[in-house]
Amino acid sequence: MKRFGIRFTLPPGDPMRSPHLLGDDWEAHRWYETAEERDVAFTELGHEHPYSRRGDVPNYRLAKVERQG
Repeated sequence: MKRFGIRFTLPPGDPMRSPHLLGDDWEAHRWYETAEERDVAFTELGHEHPYSRRGDVPNYRLAKVERQG
């Protein structure tokens, strides 16, 4: 089981938190074998997307997480 992850959540007031879309309790995770892989992905996810409009930035919040054991 991959131990090092990134947790995605939405900030308060985000329109995607509406009940008919993702809802208030939405979260997602991506898991990695090593902390180094996770840290590289964490940095990349915070950047502007190459295919987005100039100035667009992701609206999700990221947090580093680890599974115990």
